[in-house]
Amino acid sequence: MISSVIDSDIYRGIFVSEEMRSVFSDESLMQKWLDSWSALAQAEAEAGLIPKDAAEKITEKADYELFDKTLIREGIVDTTHPLIVQIRQFTEAVGGREGGYIHWGATTQDIMDTAVVLQIKEAHSILLKQLKRFLTTLLNHAEKYKNTIMAGRTHGQHALPVTLGYKIAIWADEIGRHIERLETGADRYLMSSFSGAAGTLASIGNDGLKVQEFFSKNLGLKQPVITWHVQRDGFAEYSSTLAMIAGTVGKIANEIINLQKSEIGEIEEGFKDGQIGSSTMPHKRNPMICEYVVGLVRVVQRSASLGFDAMIQEHERDMTFWTTEWSYIPQISILTSGALEQMQGILERFIVHEDNMEKNLNLLKGLIVSENLMLKLGEHVGRQVAHDIVYEASMEAFESDRHLVDVALENSKITEHLSNEEIRNHLNPKEYVGLCSEYVERVEKKWGKR
Repeated sequence: MISSVIDSDIYRGIFVSEEMRSVFSDESLMQKWLDSWSALAQAEAEAGLIPKDAAEKITEKADYELFDKTLIREGIVDTTHPLIVQIRQFTEAVGGREGGYIHWGATTQDIMDTAVVLQIKEAHSILLKQLKRFLTTLLNHAEKYKNTIMAGRTHGQHALPVTLGYKIAIWADEIGRHIERLETGADRYLMSSFSGAAGTLASIGNDGLKVQEFFSKNLGLKQPVITWHVQRDGFAEYSSTLAMIAGTVGKIANEIINLQKSEIGEIEEGFKDGQIGSSTMPHKRNPMICEYVVGLVRVVQRSASLGFDAMIQEHERDMTFWTTEWSYIPQISILTSGALEQMQGILERFIVHEDNMEKNLNLLKGLIVSENLMLKLGEHVGRQVAHDIVYEASMEAFESDRHLVDVALENSKITEHLSNEEIRNHLNPKEYVGLCSEYVERVEKKWGKR
């Protein structure tokens, strides 16, 4: 029986990246435990602590397909220990005195933490690949729509004209920083864990750091400066980065939802024949994929907060919060990847209704650029006086449902300083988009090479 959308055969197609899901499968986890034991045996053989033939045989048998997953699951319940049953099976599989060198000098948390880091390393690679593709798509759209003018909105109301490319470039810039966060964060949390029972490596002695170095190198991970059994800031950083990535993706999805509203109709997530918006209203073209994305992003952000809770550890090792990592790290990795996958599809097929953008831009009949008229008038009468004059004209235009141009042309306080042509030019939305184009170019210059 399935109880999670991550594993559900019904739901997972809309929530989950299958590539990421495989990284956090039982088979992957078991293999990474085995890879950690194998790497440790090789490191200890290299340091002269165990026989080389033992390391070779341990590595030869480090294949999850040789193990019984059902027996391991039942054994964890019986023993209440997460690794001892697989250690026993592994020892039996290797056999002889060589099997006795499995897990030499290690503690359970060493192997389990290292396995999780190996999973995160794979997840890291997948996320970077997805984010770079996503960034490229955003940059292409930013360039394509660099001069596509639309109403900018603040507090849910028309503010000043912007361009769609400018809006998308803001999203791209954020995604670029997330890529940087992942790349720089790797040095802090893609670290091996081999420190022994209390973290002192007393089980290995003077060769401990040498073994730790070889172990890390064998796995392609960083060697820690000191034991991190009770240092969980690395996982907290990874989690917070994923929560931020999810936040950006969710923001993009939410913006499309808002711009797809019937009253606005400027962007549509894309609709294909056979897609159903409503079970009762045949006409509906709902932004349902974006809604799915916003929903799962909220799950990611709530779950990622466990990374901060897990930083509160007691003494030299503490299992109370450690166990949450086995649950929330796979979940946030899979769902964040799923959100990116869904939004990538949306951005590749979304529809831009430039005619509606043009219509909405003129919805307030010139009021959207009242600032431009005010600043021009302010050159003659001062900003505050100009504000009051244009404010009165704007309220008159709004309440009488007339174009601000017409009201302004009748206002002697304005016409005594500005010509008719100046008034018309300064109330043309297309002439007041500021540095939208330049901003797009700055974002393209910074992140284009990504």
